[in-house]
Amino acid sequence: MLLAAVLGIGTDLELRTTLQHIVDTATDLIGARYGALGVVDSERGRLTELFTAGMSDADRQHIGRLPDGRKGLLDILVQDPRPLRIDDLAADPRSAGVPSGRPGKRSFLGVPIRVDTEVFGSLYLTEKGGGAFTEEDQGLLRVLASQAGIAIGNARLYGTARQRERWIAGAAAVTNALLTGETATDAMITVAESARALADAYAGVVLQPTAEGGMEIVAASTVDDPGDIVGTTIAPGSPILVQLLGGEPVFIDDSATDPRMSTHVRVRFGPSMMLPLQSGGKLIGTLALPRRRGGRPYTAEDRLLATQFASQAALALVLADSRADREQLAVYEDRDRIARDLHDLVVQRLFATEMMLESTRRRATTTDLDELLGRAVDELDSTIQEVRTAIFALQQPPADAPTSIRGKVLGETAGAAVLLGFRPSVRFKGPVDTLVGEPAGRQLVSVLRGALAAAHRRTGVTAIEVEVDTTAPLPDGRDGVRLVVVDNGLREGGTGEAPDERGTTVTWEAPR
Repeated sequence: MLLAAVLGIGTDLELRTTLQHIVDTATDLIGARYGALGVVDSERGRLTELFTAGMSDADRQHIGRLPDGRKGLLDILVQDPRPLRIDDLAADPRSAGVPSGRPGKRSFLGVPIRVDTEVFGSLYLTEKGGGAFTEEDQGLLRVLASQAGIAIGNARLYGTARQRERWIAGAAAVTNALLTGETATDAMITVAESARALADAYAGVVLQPTAEGGMEIVAASTVDDPGDIVGTTIAPGSPILVQLLGGEPVFIDDSATDPRMSTHVRVRFGPSMMLPLQSGGKLIGTLALPRRRGGRPYTAEDRLLATQFASQAALALVLADSRADREQLAVYEDRDRIARDLHDLVVQRLFATEMMLESTRRRATTTDLDELLGRAVDELDSTIQEVRTAIFALQQPPADAPTSIRGKVLGETAGAAVLLGFRPSVRFKGPVDTLVGEPAGRQLVSVLRGALAAAHRRTGVTAIEVEVDTTAPLPDGRDGVRLVVVDNGLREGGTGEAPDERGTTVTWEAPR
């Protein structure tokens, strides 16, 4: 029976399955009614998991929380890992943490399980069917525990290799995803989702420093996705904030009870890792991986792999951000080149052609030829204005453009200032963004572009005033919006000697 048991416990390489098989095999081999295998956290000196045999759900609930390593029979084996055999468990005051079962005298047998020289946990058996446990039972259980240590070591090595493989593959997938053109928000969510799945956490959260000196959750991935996590802030002065802003990892056994935690969402979480996202000495943010309250604590291997993942993810975020900046810079440079070519080549040639036609027109002898040349000059003038309008549009940033009417108007005047050498003054009357709809706003911006381009074409323009008014009604009484653009440039054909030869006003109005 012992040989069959030893051969059986090494047939599976999945650790949790192996542990459950060990406790089942030990209970059957010795003939005990109840069996348990407690996994010891060597760092904390307490049990972290308990695998049982022969116990009902009611028995498990009677045990309650796992022993804390300070008192009770199970804790004795944690602190002093040597075989322990008791004939009368009910009379022993150290029996806390053992299921009560039926009344009467019961026996207890416990032996440690070692993996190499490390104490992995202990095997506990109670209430042998034939009475008390014997010296032979203790010997058999010690042999089984010795072989179980070998099986556990193999399963743990296999599990660690698989776990490392998953984390490495996950980090590579995140890097590839971040370098394919995701936005900053999508990139943060990708990191949070991947880390949560790899760490078997309840949530994956990315925090970034705020201007006030705190930290704010900017991206979150959770199992049931509660909406109140994103936007949660850690206020300046929080005890945990010094470590996070300093780029130090923080490991927490129970977020709900840890005095360093101050956010309102902490009550949902138990074990947690908070890992710095930093690359080249630059802190991008923090990756937090909390598990549910009462969940399994993170092991040293979990912490190491998650820390390495965070470092890789931070590097990928920096590279993705740099790539996006380079692409945006290339777009800016290309737009500037196009605008410069249009201004230096196309506009100048069109303007020269217009002057030639205008000179020919003045020397024309027939009315038909004069009219024909006049139309050609008007067409060229209109073309020049359209090209200048396109040049102004190219001066606007291709990304993060304003969406409000007020922002678009200010953006157009700011772009015009690049070529004009001064910034036009802008005045708004009434709630422009609230009252002006999309069609009217689009027409208004288009007319403004043309007016600014025409003003740039005139000689001697040193000031431009732009007014957008939503308070004055249209001539037919309807509510409308009016655009007025006034410049002080020289009118076409004037010399500037008379006051009325300077200044041009462009007025446009339409229903809101």
